[in-house]
Amino acid sequence: MSIFNILDIAGTAMNAQSVRLNATASNLANAESVSSSIEQTYKARRPLFSAAYAEAVERQKENGEGLDPVSGEPYGVGVSLRGVVESDAPAIQEYNPNHPMADKNGYIYRPNVNQVEELTDMISANRSYQTAVQMAENAKKMLLQTLRLGQGQ
Repeated sequence: MSIFNILDIAGTAMNAQSVRLNATASNLANAESVSSSIEQTYKARRPLFSAAYAEAVERQKENGEGLDPVSGEPYGVGVSLRGVVESDAPAIQEYNPNHPMADKNGYIYRPNVNQVEELTDMISANRSYQTAVQMAENAKKMLLQTLRLGQGQ
C-alpha cells in the first residue's frame, strides 16, 4: 500500500466525520423547534456510511495496482457516504394549550432529538476527525523521511 493511498483513506475519513458533525449540528440547531403537527416536526438526521469497498475493487482492478498479490483484494479502502436518513422515532408530543402553535387538541410537537446523544456523537466525530488528521500527518512524516533517505542524511 502506498503512502498516497493512506492519505486518500484519511481524506475520506475526514470527509465522513465532517458530514457527521454537520448532521449533528443541524439536529442540535433544531432540537428546540416546535410545530403544530407531526408531519411538520423536524426529524433527527443520521448519515449512513460504508466502506468504499466495491468502488475500490473496480478501480484497483482496472489499474492493476494496490491489490494483494495473494488474494487479489484491495489493501485499503476509504469511507463513502451512502445517504442521510431521517430518524423514525416518534416526535415528542407535549400538552400546552396556551402555546400559539398548539393544535386544536392543545398539543405541540417537538423533534425527536436527544441532545445528550447528539453531543456525545459530536465528541465522537470530533475525535475521529482528529485521528484521521493525525494519520495523515504521520503518513506525511513517513514520506518526508523516505525522501531524506535519498539525500544520504
